[in-house]
Amino acid sequence: MAKLKSLLKIEGTLDGMTFYKGPDGSYLVKTKSGVSKNRIANDPAFIRTRENGQEFGHVATSGKWFRRAITSLLYDVKDRYKSSRLTQVLAKVKNLDTTSVRGERKVNVGLQLQEGKELLKFFDFNNNARLNSVLKTNYSLDTTTSTIEISDLNPVQHLGVPQGATHVEISAAHLMFNFEDGQGEVVMSNVENLAIENTETPLTLTFATAPNGTGNEFYFLKVAFFQAVNNTQYPLNNGVYNAVQLIEIV
Repeated sequence: MAKLKSLLKIEGTLDGMTFYKGPDGSYLVKTKSGVSKNRIANDPAFIRTRENGQEFGHVATSGKWFRRAITSLLYDVKDRYKSSRLTQVLAKVKNLDTTSVRGERKVNVGLQLQEGKELLKFFDFNNNARLNSVLKTNYSLDTTTSTIEISDLNPVQHLGVPQGATHVEISAAHLMFNFEDGQGEVVMSNVENLAIENTETPLTLTFATAPNGTGNEFYFLKVAFFQAVNNTQYPLNNGVYNAVQLIEIV
């Protein structure tokens, strides 16, 4: 791969070379691959390539299904790399499937193992605002009653508050999701909105109903920051500092 430094900006293929614009705005050039798609699809020498491609497609689709199931939770969580990071973790979970032949290993099989759950558990959907750095106090989750409690939360002392934030919202989500078919249902908890002051408030997050479906249960905890202007709260920097973590898998 090389960078194009001329004043002429080209995109496309010319004389065996492919010109394209990179994510940083620079123009790049690479030589065209010498292996045809037909050969990769049919030549026995590329069987491992086909197997890897099939499994990668499965993992990428699984990640897309999972993210879509919690769209209502992630819409204001800004991390451009959360999709690729989730795909990397799910690929490791898929690798734990020792019952399927190579090329057909599945995320849902790997997730049935405790090791698979541990790989995905505590995944932060915003790598720039990890829950452990945003919420600096303990919480408890009772999966029997589906209740999350934070005793005596003091926003000033127990939160990593970004500059400009005047309020914080604490909420949770309970998801039933099946990686085998991508079906799931999410239920949101009550939302606790607090002014960022040096006062203590006990918080209890509950769910009005349990999510329907099959598969695994997933619990998420969210911390979102706001700035009040003329008695109206606006998302701080469009969610750059908001944290969402997968805190438990059952």
